[in-house]
Amino acid sequence: PYYVDLNQNVFLQASLQSSDPNLMLFLDTCVASPNPNDFTTLAYDLIRSGCVKDPTFYSYRSPYRYVSRFAFNTFGFVRQHPSVYLQCELVVCRYGDYSSRCYQGCVSRFKRNIET
Repeated sequence: PYYVDLNQNVFLQASLQSSDPNLMLFLDTCVASPNPNDFTTLAYDLIRSGCVKDPTFYSYRSPYRYVSRFAFNTFGFVRQHPSVYLQCELVVCRYGDYSSRCYQGCVSRFKRNIET
């Protein structure tokens, strides 16, 4: 466990352990929840589909493409729940593959009206 107070910045880093130097890491989604087994019912999105949802979320540039660094400020969940769990989804892509998810950035899905 990592103990933080309200309005404290939390800094995180994820790294890919691989011997392939042509792989890169992309942070797609990060969700907080008071329940470690349920990240849908009562959840708070920090970033979803590459789109920042929390105003305090910040992604840091890393000197290594296989490292993702980011931070956010603790929020109201900390006051309302004794424990908050974080679940993040990262994508591994081939460096230079511009059609891969890593190069798409924020992907917002819009529903379209279909007229008949």
